[in-house]
Amino acid sequence: MSLLFNIFLKKFSFLIKIGSSSTILNVREKCNCGLSYHNGPEFIGPVQNLTVAIGREATFSCSISNIGKYKVGWLRASDKMIISLHTRTVIQNERIVVKYDHADNFKSSSSQEQCTHKSSSSSSGCGDEVEETSNGTWHLIIRNTKESDKGCYMCQINTSPMISQIGCLDILVSPDILNNETSADLSVVEGENATLVCKAVGKPPPRILWKREDGQPILLRTPSYSSVQFHEVPSYNDSRLVLQRADRKQMGTYLCIASNDVHPAVSKRVTLSVNFSPSVQAMNQLLGAPVGTDVILECSVEAHPNTVNYWLKNPNKMLLEGPKYTIKEKREGYKVDMILIIRQFKEDDIGSYSCISSNSLGKVEGVSRLYKIDDINSNKISHASHHYPASDGEFIKEIECYVEHF
Repeated sequence: MSLLFNIFLKKFSFLIKIGSSSTILNVREKCNCGLSYHNGPEFIGPVQNLTVAIGREATFSCSISNIGKYKVGWLRASDKMIISLHTRTVIQNERIVVKYDHADNFKSSSSQEQCTHKSSSSSSGCGDEVEETSNGTWHLIIRNTKESDKGCYMCQINTSPMISQIGCLDILVSPDILNNETSADLSVVEGENATLVCKAVGKPPPRILWKREDGQPILLRTPSYSSVQFHEVPSYNDSRLVLQRADRKQMGTYLCIASNDVHPAVSKRVTLSVNFSPSVQAMNQLLGAPVGTDVILECSVEAHPNTVNYWLKNPNKMLLEGPKYTIKEKREGYKVDMILIIRQFKEDDIGSYSCISSNSLGKVEGVSRLYKIDDINSNKISHASHHYPASDGEFIKEIECYVEHF
């Protein structure tokens, strides 16, 4: 009796196990019908770093596969400020937009599986296909970039835990000269050192080039042991241009040019004034002319700052422009030619004529002596010409003579 009961229990337990296995199998078959499995969203490639010139457009691209039910957002990495949620831009900045490129949907081959279980109860839902979301690209576009846009940006997917990629933006900035750190117009006394300084910012750091505005070469003083006083260079590359013992020939306007291959380059004018007391040279120290001719006296002056120039006769009578006298000046830089024309020379015009030149640093004069000569074969003499020996045996500067004959 007890033996038969034990055999019955074993058979009953076996039937329960078989039934349980059948139920579990049936449930699994139903759940597996028409389903495909993947690992969730994935980045197709990295978000690239960008370098653009200021004012240009920068576009980050974030490509993702299998996005499914998840959402994509762009954030600023430094402060986690949200820029966009999926395809909607939320930041209040009209320069920044998000664009979504949607690729064609595709069907996984695993989704085309069909249920093979033959029971009618297990075939429910079998044969259906599950469509996966396609690959897509979310573009973050920053228009008219500013220096403040520099930094890193994050493309993030709201999985658990969240996954993200970062791309960084670097802004190239055209040069800008710092006026408060760059030399203003400079004035020195001849013989003093003059230093011209030019400072500029930009990215990459600008190069500084000095040139003369008039196109002439820059004169740089040579070492004291050299037989040549200056050497010429077309330009000078440095933020500091040092002119040792500045000379009047170095006076002029210099251009500081800053460039860094991001257009445009910029420049600033710096004018160097070299001040010195006047020097004067009377072109005709002794001049003879026949009566009735026009006589021309000339003096050459060099000075800076500009001089006050005038003519005197015997020796304190100031000469003024009028029918008898024509007074002219030809000025070029720190050089001035003083010209006095005496109309219809007569004996009363014989005497000494002084050209006077003065500025804040000094006063000088040059003297020409005018005398009468006989009118033999000439009707007009503009200049007389002679060599006059000095006390030391040398000759005074030659005076040119131009004679018109009948």
